[in-house]
This record gives sequence, C-alpha cells and structure tokens, in this order.
Amino acid sequence: MNWIIRNTNKLKYHTNLFELTKPLQQYIDNYNWLFSDLDFITDKLPDLPINYDNNYFILSSDNFKEIINKDVQFVWGALLAVPKHYEIEVDELHLPFVEGNDAIWKNGNIQLKNADIEIDCFDSSYTIIKFRNEDISNVFKSYFDEAIKLEMFK
Repeated sequence: MNWIIRNTNKLKYHTNLFELTKPLQQYIDNYNWLFSDLDFITDKLPDLPINYDNNYFILSSDNFKEIINKDVQFVWGALLAVPKHYEIEVDELHLPFVEGNDAIWKNGNIQLKNADIEIDCFDSSYTIIKFRNEDISNVFKSYFDEAIKLEMFK
C-alpha cells in the first residue's frame, strides 16, 4: 500500500523522520537504508552519519536511528529500506530520485529492487511512503489515519 501525507498535526514538518517512523520502530533494525537525491536542513550536520559530498549514502539501521533522533528536515530525497539479508545494489547512473520524477506518484513503484519501504520527501510539502509488506503498511496507516492512499491523491 502506498500513502501520502499532506496535512497532519503529527509531523512538526515534512519529512520529520522522528515522528514519521514512530509506528515503524519495531521494524527499523531489520533494514539497511539507501538515501539519495537529498536536500535537507539541520544544524546537526557535523554529527550526522551523512557525507553530503556523495550522491547517495548507505546507512545501517543504527545510523538511520541516529538521524531519526536528530532534528533534520528532509526537503527532498528518496529514502529506501532494504532488508539486511540483501546487499544494496546501486546503479550510480540510475539512483532513486524525487525531484522531477513522475514515477513517485505511481502506485506500487518502489525505486530499488530489494527495498521494502520507500519514503519520498517532496519539497517539504508532502511525504510519500510506500510499502511492499501490507502488514507494515497497516501499522503505519493505523498511526497516520490522515494519510491518503496515493492513488486517491489529486
């Protein structure tokens, strides 16, 4: 299931990972994360496990939790969760991206083959979150009842 959050009182701003991942806490340790196409705002840059000089980053679940617990506003970006038993395969010529990518609005389109979760940060205005696993999607939706099915968003 694929969701979009446009209006919510649960997020201080789009995309606030601390709040956004609250319903997903029990799953985070199962994944490594690929971040690409990033633009973010923070005063914690020296303390983040991100090298902004790179086009993408592969983060462990511990690194991801570090970012969750910092005050980082993701303005643009594709954040993808890959189960730890898979290697994250990156094609540097075809990295996941959000800005200018019409495919992020399509239902069921997760940009990385082995990813189970994709979080798309869209211009600090929308957060799109996609799941391959329906049970995890239902847990997310039960917390963010204001989330709209992506295919219903106009």
